[in-house]
Amino acid sequence: MTYIPPLSPIILDPIVRLALAEDLGRAGDLTTDATIPPETQLSVVIAARKPGVIAGLDAAAYSAQLVDPDLKLQIEKPDGSALTPGDVVARLSGSARSILIAERTMLNFLGRLSGVASLTRQYVDAVSHTKARVVCTRKTTPGHRALEKRAVRCGGGTSHRYGLDDAILIKDNHIAACGGSIAATLARAKAYAGHLRMIEVEVDTLAQLEEALKHGPHAVLLDNMNLDQLREAVRLTAGRVTLEASGGVTLETVGAIAETGVDFISSGALTHSAPNLDLGLDVV
Repeated sequence: MTYIPPLSPIILDPIVRLALAEDLGRAGDLTTDATIPPETQLSVVIAARKPGVIAGLDAAAYSAQLVDPDLKLQIEKPDGSALTPGDVVARLSGSARSILIAERTMLNFLGRLSGVASLTRQYVDAVSHTKARVVCTRKTTPGHRALEKRAVRCGGGTSHRYGLDDAILIKDNHIAACGGSIAATLARAKAYAGHLRMIEVEVDTLAQLEEALKHGPHAVLLDNMNLDQLREAVRLTAGRVTLEASGGVTLETVGAIAETGVDFISSGALTHSAPNLDLGLDVV
């Protein structure tokens, strides 16, 4: 298992603070305040109720720390670990009030992000017999991109673009707005980009691919092509540029797409359609 470093507190802090603030509202945890004596101590475990891959322990740990720096969290299964039902992911001890306040926010992060990691692992396993790599897209929950893209890494995938600012991706609307010419659009992009800036162009026909190859992009995104078109694109390209398949990729189709010989397969489903992984917090 590859070690995935936690996100920096600089990234985590505003996200976790917002999550805790929306749960605590204007008056705090009324139930806990009403029923739990301040001196009560508690020990709990966070455990898997379904199989999957754990992710989001950095956000969960930061949630506990913000609520109460004296809470003690011991991680038993680091992010990226495969889980079976009953596996203990982490142990948490300290003030009962603090644990009960942090519980839902911690589980919300863990369930959502572990769901992303678990679905990603299924896609990665489905293409493991090929050279293709599975990548996520910008179709992330607003404000949670850093968390969700890290969860994809925990599942064995990687990222396409992190945002609009880390690569030039010329899509059909850019070409149309630039007068409809792939050649002219690529020329403008090359004149603008520095020597370290990647340029990828999206095509949806083999004719467009052949036109794009004449003008030297670093990568070509093959949008919504069928398997025969993808195989022909691989043949035409002959390794000259990186090829990425995208559009309507599902768990049922990703293996066959990978077998065409493309280098990368991008799927927005990794982040926008991943079901939560069922985890629970139980008193021990």
